[in-house]
Amino acid sequence: MKPFRTMKFVALQTGLSVHVIRVWEKRYGAVRPRRAPNNRRLYTEGDVERLRLLHRATQAGHSISQIAGSPLHELRKLTREAPAGTRASFTDRRNKRSRLAREFVAAALDAVQRMDGDRLSELLDRAAVEVGSPSVLQDFIVPLVEQIGDCWRDGDFSIAHEHFATAIITGFLAHFARPFTTSESAPLIILITPTGHLHELGAMIVVAAARSHGWRALYLGASLPVEELIRAARELKPKAIGLSIIFPPDDDQLRKDFARLRKLLPVSCTIIIGGRAAKNFALGFGKNGAVLVDSLAAFYPLLNRLGPKRSTAR
Repeated sequence: MKPFRTMKFVALQTGLSVHVIRVWEKRYGAVRPRRAPNNRRLYTEGDVERLRLLHRATQAGHSISQIAGSPLHELRKLTREAPAGTRASFTDRRNKRSRLAREFVAAALDAVQRMDGDRLSELLDRAAVEVGSPSVLQDFIVPLVEQIGDCWRDGDFSIAHEHFATAIITGFLAHFARPFTTSESAPLIILITPTGHLHELGAMIVVAAARSHGWRALYLGASLPVEELIRAARELKPKAIGLSIIFPPDDDQLRKDFARLRKLLPVSCTIIIGGRAAKNFALGFGKNGAVLVDSLAAFYPLLNRLGPKRSTAR
């Protein structure tokens, strides 16, 4: 059958993230798409059905490594039998993902301690497959980054450890989020860390989360002066601006900058603050129209409220 489905279409139809599809293809040979003249992957309807069935089977508790090569008729039989006996409840699946995520965090911290880049990269890819999207961000990446920060502040990790981990996780996030790029009509969010705030992984996690949720997300870097942010916002007219505030926990200059930011931006642009230190600023910022988001679980509903109505296909 002639291939004609794009990867983005396949992701929408199967419920799998593009990153997971690529890992299943490369590591397990689950599908073998053809290539268009521009090198984009193209999938048949059979590929789409296969990935959909594999997704259902893994949700029921089967290991992708054991079933990736199974013929379609076996996968159909497997998924027909699952609801009657083996399919886990939503709570059971959630608990399993949480347990897996904690195990991945512990293993990843060990890889960071030993500065084993190959091992850390492998764990990031495996977590994307086994924990799933978007849970991998909320249940694995966020706790991992927070614990790396704790280890750095407690003296268990050096600056070199923190930089090593940041570089590899940054690469993973860029690869994870890139395939979700949407049309120019999608709402835009700009992410930064304010002047003097140099820890940028939190902002990059939010970029990945927003893109996976159908938004265009633009990261303008760490320690961006408020004047530059205002200039960019006036030119690009984003639906929202996000400030990631990790460290330091108190910053009088940031409060002054925020007052200017709110005054000079249109009221239609929502300002979102998040990160470990954001609660320290929430009272004053909230009076000036900022929305505090203390987790990715709270971020996604906010995107739904701010953005257009989402298609039921996602």
